[in-house]
Amino acid sequence: MSDYDIRHEAGETGGRFVIDLGAGAEAELTYSSAGTERWIADHTGVPGTHGGKGIAGQLVLALIAAAKAANVKVVPLCPYIAAWAKKHPEEAAVFD
Repeated sequence: MSDYDIRHEAGETGGRFVIDLGAGAEAELTYSSAGTERWIADHTGVPGTHGGKGIAGQLVLALIAAAKAANVKVVPLCPYIAAWAKKHPEEAAVFD
């Protein structure tokens, strides 16, 4: 699924998916929990020097896989994730 090692840091109120890009740089996708049935995906960030490499898309794929495993829907509050969802109707069932 990914060319990068993606770490999922989950907590009671949300979490994040992180890719260590080296030299202290990270890419991340954050979400907050909305009860037990929804994750609100609110931010995707990739350092500009790493842009255009598909990193943000891989973070979204990790989010989708984890949401499916946890049986939750994703609310795409982040503009990047909302745009990604529109371009990938094959994953529409996971988005709310």
